[in-house]
Amino acid sequence: MPDPSFLTSDQGRRLAYHQSPGAQPGVVFLGGFNSDMEGTKALYLEEWARKTGRAFLRFDYSGHGQSSGAFMDGCIGDWAADARAAITALTKGPQVLVGSSMGGWISLLLARAMPERVAGLVTIAAAPDFTEDSMWAGFDETQRRELTETGQVALPSDYGEPYIITRRLIEDGRQHLVLRDPLSLPFSVRFLQGTADKDVDMSVAMQLLDHAIGPDMRLTLVRGADHRFSDPDCLDLIARSVTEVLARVGDARDAAH
Repeated sequence: MPDPSFLTSDQGRRLAYHQSPGAQPGVVFLGGFNSDMEGTKALYLEEWARKTGRAFLRFDYSGHGQSSGAFMDGCIGDWAADARAAITALTKGPQVLVGSSMGGWISLLLARAMPERVAGLVTIAAAPDFTEDSMWAGFDETQRRELTETGQVALPSDYGEPYIITRRLIEDGRQHLVLRDPLSLPFSVRFLQGTADKDVDMSVAMQLLDHAIGPDMRLTLVRGADHRFSDPDCLDLIARSVTEVLARVGDARDAAH
């Protein structure tokens, strides 16, 4: 694998990224919590973009993958700022965002903060507001007390070492919730969700579909798909969904002219 390039954000964080040139609007992949840009979905989409001649960007948030910083020190606001920095510095014009899990939440924050730079959206097991609705809501009194008093609590993970959840992560998450206030998504949106996902319940996808406001939103449920959403059929569905959103962007441009 080629070495990544690096971008230094206004906050001084060194963000690793891979970028391939191609047609606009480009596609930007936003990874999940404690994930990185070397995952199956990111690499599959990169290869798809190369084959179809589409510009593509994948990157690591600070504290993730090959970027600077410690994972434990980060929070939703930091990672959303990293994504905004990468899109602002490395892309031109509106982009189609593909957000996986936490990346789905980040993509919704970007749609709210910089709508002029978002051409469309595809989310995969989107996890909006998970620090509050999943983590904090799922803590028992002992865990809540430990978090408040010591500043952190350890949660078991199906993907390796336990997650260390910090008080900063929870408190910062409350400043970036997207399911409490109106959420406008004025472009084509495709929400993808597996029915066997143990990390993000189907009800989250249904709530997001019901809550967001936009002219062209669809939710596709895949029976038996888990949170990884990375088997060949799921990967093909992701690519087809991105292709569909890109086609809608083209149709809208044609109609405008």
